[in-house]
Amino acid sequence: MNYHIVDMSTYYRKRTYERFAKGPKCSISMTSQMDISQLREWCRERNEKINIAILYLVSRAINARPDYRMFYDFKKDEVRCYDRVNPTHYVFDPKTETCHTVNTPYDPDYAAFYKRALRDTEDAKKSDYAEPAEKPDYFNASVMPWVSYGSFSIELPDGYLYFNPNVNWGRFFEKDGKVFLPLTIRLNHAIADGYLVSKFFLLFEEGLQNLVAKKPIRSLANT
Repeated sequence: MNYHIVDMSTYYRKRTYERFAKGPKCSISMTSQMDISQLREWCRERNEKINIAILYLVSRAINARPDYRMFYDFKKDEVRCYDRVNPTHYVFDPKTETCHTVNTPYDPDYAAFYKRALRDTEDAKKSDYAEPAEKPDYFNASVMPWVSYGSFSIELPDGYLYFNPNVNWGRFFEKDGKVFLPLTIRLNHAIADGYLVSKFFLLFEEGLQNLVAKKPIRSLANT
């Protein structure tokens, strides 16, 4: 949990931060239909779970910029920027219709992250339901595989400036021979604007292209 305290006197978004931290507190939520045709084929060839690959790409994008790794400690009235943030994701239990919480440390190495996330997911299926713990160096990543959607919004009380990103994605859909993923991110307006929200999707796409361009080393499905 390494971090540094942001010096607000030199923070490059100081004016915008002060406006939305001290004035009207609000969030920004955006959904984009991401072309994951290549990613689905890549995962099929490797016999790997595509949702773990998506979780990796989301985590990579979130960790790519300090803006997405911010946390506000309301007890100390300080803004922190963590060196690395990790995904809290969920496993749905169809018997109880509840979700099991999974905390997986982010690793920039795809193979290492995939193996850890797969193990954490399988372990969570065997455990009892647990309420997700609030961790300053974690962000929420949730898949809703039952339906696709054109827009999605999650409302959070921003009275104490909740900066941790919330990322959601839904069911894939096909159009014109391509496969699309509805992907949504929610960020606090004090630390993000339209550019930074849009940049998340560009980073996700960049990561996807870099990942599928690599020659498959070996399948991780049974390791």
